[in-house]
Amino acid sequence: MQIQARNISTKVTEVFSKVKEAIAASQQYLLSIQYPEGYWWAELESNVTITAEAVLLHKIWGTDTTRPLHKVETYLRRQQREHGGWELFYGDGGDLSTSVEAYMALRLLGVSASDPALVRAKAFILSRGGISKSRIFTKMHLALIGCYDWRGVPSIPPWIMLLPENFPFTIYEMSSWARGSTVPLLIVFDKKPVYQCGITLDELYSEGINHVRYDLPRNGDWTDVFVWLDGVFKFAETNNLIPFRNESLKAAERWVLERQEDTGDWGGIIPAMLNSLLALRALDYEVNDPIVHRGFKSVDNFAIETEETYHVQPCISPVWDTAWVLRALVESGLKPDEPVLVKGAQWLLDKQILDYGDWAVKNKEGTPGGWAFEFDNRWYPDLDDSAVVVMALEQVKMPDEQLKYGAMRRCVRWMATMQCKAGGWGAFDVNNDQNWLNYLPYADLKAMIDPNTADVTARVLEMLGTCELSMDHDRVKRAIAYLEQEQEADGSWFGRWGVNYIYGTSGALSALAAIAPVTHQAQIEKGAAWLVGCQNPDGGWGETCFSYNNPALRGKGDSTASQTAWGLIGLLAAGEATGKFAKTALERGVNYLLATQRPDGTWDESYFTGTGFPCHFYLKYHLYLQYFPLIALSRYQRLLGFN
Repeated sequence: MQIQARNISTKVTEVFSKVKEAIAASQQYLLSIQYPEGYWWAELESNVTITAEAVLLHKIWGTDTTRPLHKVETYLRRQQREHGGWELFYGDGGDLSTSVEAYMALRLLGVSASDPALVRAKAFILSRGGISKSRIFTKMHLALIGCYDWRGVPSIPPWIMLLPENFPFTIYEMSSWARGSTVPLLIVFDKKPVYQCGITLDELYSEGINHVRYDLPRNGDWTDVFVWLDGVFKFAETNNLIPFRNESLKAAERWVLERQEDTGDWGGIIPAMLNSLLALRALDYEVNDPIVHRGFKSVDNFAIETEETYHVQPCISPVWDTAWVLRALVESGLKPDEPVLVKGAQWLLDKQILDYGDWAVKNKEGTPGGWAFEFDNRWYPDLDDSAVVVMALEQVKMPDEQLKYGAMRRCVRWMATMQCKAGGWGAFDVNNDQNWLNYLPYADLKAMIDPNTADVTARVLEMLGTCELSMDHDRVKRAIAYLEQEQEADGSWFGRWGVNYIYGTSGALSALAAIAPVTHQAQIEKGAAWLVGCQNPDGGWGETCFSYNNPALRGKGDSTASQTAWGLIGLLAAGEATGKFAKTALERGVNYLLATQRPDGTWDESYFTGTGFPCHFYLKYHLYLQYFPLIALSRYQRLLGFN
């Protein structure tokens, strides 16, 4: 027995030593990339359409010669896959609309249609149905340069800008991202401009350019009424019967101008930024207009240029990254009052939004206090970022703790008023849940609303359970009930903003373990059992983005560092709540992280584990695979210390 005990002790000591070394290397890497101002920020990668649309914008405005767009060609060629197409996310087998837009961009950059890369791309595109089968936004971009007919693009009546607040529908029933992208398109869709850029894409119509039909697709159900209404709108356009047309367009223009940040951004996302600049072009603004100049500068700020390539990010994540890095560094052993942490926390405090944004249209009770995702985005603070920032600030000891807690309490008061009727929280708005909007012909990305979700709700509850802050008991009770209701029959939770059920389940377990460890032991144990059940043979966790299309794929996919970390974080939280640690699963998961860590303290992964719009748009956060593994290893180290 003594020999066996000694062997167990030696084994634990060896594991502890390896974990300690891995943590130290990870810490060193993260500390080495902190910006002088105090924040952390790494690339937010998406598919190539963002860059392709930026090329289109510059061609339309004639600003293409003032940017290194020739480097985009190299970027696009490197992103093309062997099958000839371009991907929506890593390993998806190629996506039609993404490939059409990449092809368009290469043609705009002067690449001949006979170039071998485009010959392969053409074959891929035609095999998927050609331009006629692509998404609405792809067709809209092609219509701008005469490569598609505006007849095939849904109409959006501009008079929706004039609908009163008490009307059943206004623009504020659209999600913040849909609203910020759609209002400028009211102008573009009304003007229907065509800019001659010297290319045609006739070769990408599988039916032949002379046989293209521009009818909107029908579903054979009640949603076809929207296709009929589109015909009514088009008749009104053709016959100049649009009510209050000029007033509506002026209202849309004012809305766009009011929401431009001083830095030039609109909404902190490239689609809103590009569409706003397209709207200004349609309104005949000059390229040297200060508003336009600031807008292009903001797009430039989203670009990443290397010696050989140039591409554009869809968004940037410094607030999100900074808050998570702070949490990881404190949990991994840095003293809460370390100067580097204080500097990062102070940067976050300075980014608190004290202006009223779009959220206030439907929330008359709340006062400002949230945080946004980006450097500058005063119109759109979000609940997820705000909760993580509050948790990060809780862990850092500041010179003025009273000031810090004042900011945190201000945020929690705002968050309380953003709770939805169903009991949970959405990302940016309250009760933004009119799902019929996702059935409009224009809405083929199915991302028109921002309802409450399990993962955002879990984040808020985790914050309340781990910080010295409080919210009305009834609100907390309703939120816990909502989270309980959202648990799937197999024990998992859906992940709206991360891929997918592994992300959602990890967050929900962290929340319930913090806020309701006694009353919800059954739910916690069921969620933990699901995580154990989907662990891969190599010890890691992974889940494909295709799980959004097919729930049977939930929890299935090649292991990644970020998703393995989420699995570990969920199991560790469940163990602390129930006292039942899945020790074998934890050990195997930790060993996967130890085995895949690189000498410089980092991890690598090709897969996309962030979600923009389920089934349609995915993201790769280049710091997810750094700070989440550090958090997981740190919490495991704490477990070893306790046992």
